[in-house]
Amino acid sequence: MRILLLIHGFNSLSQRIFVELKAAGYDVSIEFDINDALTREAVDLFQPDVILAPYLKRAIPDDLWQNHLCLILHPGITGDRGPAALDWAILRGDEHWGVTVLQAEAEMDAGPIWATREFSMRGTTKSSLYRREVADAGLAAIFEALEKLENGTKPTALNYDDPGVKGELRPSVTQKERTIDWAADTTETILAKVRASDGVPGVKEGDYFLYDAHLASGLTGAVGEIIATSGPAVCRATLDGAVWIGHMRSREGQHRFKLPATMLLAPEVPEVPLDSEGGYREISYREVGDVGYLRFNFYNGAMSTPQINRLLSAYRKACKQPTKIIVLEGGDDFWSNGIHLNIIESASSAADESWLNINTMDNLSEEIIRTRSHLTVAAMGANAGAGGVFLARACDYVWLINTIIMNPHYKDMGNLYGSEFWTYLLPRYCGAENSARIAEQRLPMGAVEAVELGLADAAFSDNRTDFDRETALRAAALATGFSQLVGAKNQRRDADEAIKPLTQYRTEELKKMRRNFFGFDPSYHVARYNFVHKVCKSRTPVTLAKHRDRRKMERKAS
Repeated sequence: MRILLLIHGFNSLSQRIFVELKAAGYDVSIEFDINDALTREAVDLFQPDVILAPYLKRAIPDDLWQNHLCLILHPGITGDRGPAALDWAILRGDEHWGVTVLQAEAEMDAGPIWATREFSMRGTTKSSLYRREVADAGLAAIFEALEKLENGTKPTALNYDDPGVKGELRPSVTQKERTIDWAADTTETILAKVRASDGVPGVKEGDYFLYDAHLASGLTGAVGEIIATSGPAVCRATLDGAVWIGHMRSREGQHRFKLPATMLLAPEVPEVPLDSEGGYREISYREVGDVGYLRFNFYNGAMSTPQINRLLSAYRKACKQPTKIIVLEGGDDFWSNGIHLNIIESASSAADESWLNINTMDNLSEEIIRTRSHLTVAAMGANAGAGGVFLARACDYVWLINTIIMNPHYKDMGNLYGSEFWTYLLPRYCGAENSARIAEQRLPMGAVEAVELGLADAAFSDNRTDFDRETALRAAALATGFSQLVGAKNQRRDADEAIKPLTQYRTEELKKMRRNFFGFDPSYHVARYNFVHKVCKSRTPVTLAKHRDRRKMERKAS
């Protein structure tokens, strides 16, 4: 079956659907919803059996849904309609929500229903729910809908008289509904407003939009006032406590993109130690028997120079403990996405900050690779991209959650060469042929493919709770054979070092990275600007839109 994914952008949900559909044997191509003419052209070129829209911001043209089967993945329960389904569910405090696969018709979100799934809500951001619960439930519903289509089963008409239909038509959420009333809103209400707006559009507050809100335990003060800072975050007092606001975006001016709140505000207030119990926590460490667990929960997976330095310090401290295994856990929503493009974009010299950031990343990668005292594990229970993937491969073992999406490539960022010792690590673990495939393909990758290529060693579990439990069991098992394993590891490292020193790999990679940052070709700087400022694509890359790649279509026709 030929499926055309029609999407506004290639977000984590769309990537997960793309990877899973391809793995299931479907013939999948992608078209960005740029304008109606290009969409019609894509349909003519690809001739899909189904047009699937998991992430759109406008209606499909009438002539397309009238002449082609168009399925919409709506992040709402049966009967829910409108553009802000998940926002409303978070604001209302719903304990359960769902997704619906419905057929596109004239009335938005009111077409026949092909499949539905429900899930329990977590107290987290809209973006996090999209990456996990919505993606899991959405995929199950999509596969059910496709199975019905293949079996000739008809969809069910939406009937609001059915007592099982609990959804309703709701308008967009305006900033009036999102705005925080510091004098009246409880801490729980404030957290819900920011979480429902995280990603897009944020909560408008004066000259800024607010993101990344967390409970500030044990802190109180004058309601609405900034009473403390902690690393990137400012603390605002509420009626019944306080909240950390980790990131903000200016409404006007040069830097209208998300940055750490303390880069935009400089209040003269007490500073709570970063990563302390009462502070804004990004890095934490714990031990269970012979295993040390190092967690780094950086917002959106981006790693700035100071963050990497603090993580490197925490890692070195962990290496001094009388444990045998160090498990690098990443964060709630991302393991790592590499260097911090937003902070680089805001710097007075983006080239200098890029250079500093990648060198610091290499320091961490090299420290992990050279570790002789412990076995290291990258326990990737959340998505990763670019340098974050290769940072993980610096570990002795890489374990993936089954639902992970990885983007092990740099080239879409203006042909960025990349570092983190990938020219050593990929051939070492994947072999030459697989290394070339990983470096060139520019496509998201799921757990099965990553293990097959050697980018990871194992994949297991379908949810984070089970993954963390299984990780603990496997790490404890590694500790039982520690002496033999660590001895073999160090022998292999010594042999590799004798053939070609790590410093040589680093020098060669950074020579090319320096050309990316400081050379005459501005491609990296243009691509970074477009990414950070969320400039919409003017075309769908041929790597995604295979119907626009004449070579692929000619091979398929022959």
